[in-house]
Amino acid sequence: MQKWNYWDGAIIKAPDGKFHMFASRWDQGRGHGGWFGSKAVHAVSDQLAGPYVDKGLCWPDNQGGKGHNVIALTLPDGRYAVVISETRPGTVFVSKSLDGPWQQLGLIQVATNEFSKLGRMSNTSLMVRPDGSFEIVPRSGAILISTNGVLGPYVVQGPSIYPGIKGMPQHDRQHLEDPVIWFSGGLYHIVVNNWSDRKAYHLTSADGIHDWTYRGLAYDPTRDFVRYPDGTVNHWEKLERPSVLLENGHVTAVTLAVIDVPKEQEKGNDNHGSKVIVIPFDGAALDRDLQSAAK
Repeated sequence: MQKWNYWDGAIIKAPDGKFHMFASRWDQGRGHGGWFGSKAVHAVSDQLAGPYVDKGLCWPDNQGGKGHNVIALTLPDGRYAVVISETRPGTVFVSKSLDGPWQQLGLIQVATNEFSKLGRMSNTSLMVRPDGSFEIVPRSGAILISTNGVLGPYVVQGPSIYPGIKGMPQHDRQHLEDPVIWFSGGLYHIVVNNWSDRKAYHLTSADGIHDWTYRGLAYDPTRDFVRYPDGTVNHWEKLERPSVLLENGHVTAVTLAVIDVPKEQEKGNDNHGSKVIVIPFDGAALDRDLQSAAK
């Protein structure tokens, strides 16, 4: 972190067993506020937990590599996609190889309807549904579906799913951000972060569109869950930008962007900064327990 602040951090496991992380970075001397000029980077490790070797910018010749809210996924045709949002319109880059080169496929399109204003590409999370269609949940908490490929057009299915979910803490919805969506154990899952409370909520749905159920806290930085093999426990000031690695249909790791002080106190050149951590996770147990609870 002497040079860069890192953020985001989605991982894809390659057929050869290597782990490829897609993240954003910016000059640490600019402090946390430098995120608006962040650039998308690719890193590789032989082990899930790392260390990951920064291989540099994903698309250095496209707006100088600019990219934030970086996520990655495998497309149904076998190609790989990296999606960015927030600092640029929702943009999809594709490659036949995780090592690139990455070419801009286009911008994500949202069909016009009464809910389309909720389709702004901020904090965009995108997944391939089991039937091959695509689903997006952006910061607004609306659900967007495309049956016409990764670029859409996506149809916003209705208003934000967050208001009215029974048991879910009721807060200013503007404080909910960084949703991540995936499918495992016969359910669609969303984890969404509440930046003001510094806690994240876990939601599930049978069809990924309707009847979302609150399952409780996904993570809480005040709890002793970021543990190292030697017994060290870390309490990060912020745990944000969750992403999940799926293997054999279950989550095997969660990645989080972390920072050790409040964001406004990270001024650059001050021995503070942000990075990506990788936390092993027993997703098979989660899916089993949720199925048992349903029965």
